[in-house]
Amino acid sequence: MSEHDLKRVEVLSEVESGRRSRAAAASLLGLSERQLYRLLRRYRADGGFGLVHKARGRTSNRSINSGIRQYAVDLVKSHYADFGPTLATEALEPRHGIRVGRETLRRWLMADGVWLSRKQRRQFHQPRLRREKLGELIQVDGSDHRWFEDRGEACTLLVFIDDATSRLMQLRFVQSESTESYFAALREYLTMHGAPVAFYSDKHTVFRINRDAKGGPGMTQFGRALAELNIEILCANSSQAKGRVERVNRTLQDRLVKELRLAGICDVAVGNTFLPAFIQRFNEKFAITPANPQDLHRPLQITDSRMYDILCHREQRYVGAQLTFHYDRLQIILEQTEVAKGLGGRYVEIYDYFDKPLEVRWQGHVLPYRVFNKDQTVRPAAIVENKRLRHALSVVRTKQEQKLEVKIMTNSEKVGYKKRPRPAYGTHCEVGIDSLASESSSA
Repeated sequence: MSEHDLKRVEVLSEVESGRRSRAAAASLLGLSERQLYRLLRRYRADGGFGLVHKARGRTSNRSINSGIRQYAVDLVKSHYADFGPTLATEALEPRHGIRVGRETLRRWLMADGVWLSRKQRRQFHQPRLRREKLGELIQVDGSDHRWFEDRGEACTLLVFIDDATSRLMQLRFVQSESTESYFAALREYLTMHGAPVAFYSDKHTVFRINRDAKGGPGMTQFGRALAELNIEILCANSSQAKGRVERVNRTLQDRLVKELRLAGICDVAVGNTFLPAFIQRFNEKFAITPANPQDLHRPLQITDSRMYDILCHREQRYVGAQLTFHYDRLQIILEQTEVAKGLGGRYVEIYDYFDKPLEVRWQGHVLPYRVFNKDQTVRPAAIVENKRLRHALSVVRTKQEQKLEVKIMTNSEKVGYKKRPRPAYGTHCEVGIDSLASESSSA
């Protein structure tokens, strides 16, 4: 008997003994007096077990035949093994003529072990101990959020946090997660702290090539720069693996947003000047002492020019017989210097800086060049990652507001052809024209 039935037995026994009136018992049980009289008759005839519902333990009159149930489960196993209950229900009716509710099918599949509930599918992530020394592992992530609320545009905060101490090592507001923004943040980090042992990030394409590389070094520009700086890059397999930076993102989205509001800051440039003082206050409150006091950051023994050469976009290009090659939809023509004349059929290296013009080098020599722009047509559809979609849309919106007309140049315009007037042949042409003009005027 259920607790509900036991309560009814207790109340009806009080009615039978005269300790409670029928009206009070009906009110207590939430029944009408007529229904209470029916329960009293059953209680007097069969005792407490007479109050149990007669349909309990019996198959419902609306239940689906067990053969149909088994047939539906077998169909899901054989044809729709990777379907969820909702999608499998939509496939069973038009294809097999079996009409069943999605929750009914879900219960059948769970009973047969074909489908697992959300609780059963939950994954458990074992906790990982902190690293022992400062600078041994730096977790890196970007948090896209409305940091300035309604006072400014949404942007991304790049976060560098030490795994051993939970110290914020670097914060920087940028428009989106890109190689350029991470290079700028990395330059500031190396200048302030030196080189750590390793960075720990997600599988963003800034850090990792998420497909088999066909040719090339098989690493990203950021990975190439870290390799030259003798810093390791490790990628987490899940967000829980780098939970320290994920949790601090959530904390910053609360505390930092409110401090920016109190300071009246509403743009990226002013926000970046505010961050150093915030980092100091944050670390004084939340940073902990490492298990080992040794600092594993290493000083960088390189010049500023060498740092610029490392933290830029670098690629190799094959030089044709005409001393030309293509880069970023541009045709680049090398000037015919003594060094460049022998480069046909060889590879040169492109140094594409983010704040100054690109350079073309071969074995340390900077080669002069000129650019022939072939990009006269509308660009094809570009592939934009989810984390950069907001910034890409803002750039597109700005261009659309300018209402620029795309002009496709003709071949004559491309080579600089200018139409010349038709020349007059012979020295007597001017005299003949003057005589004809005078004759016409005298007439």
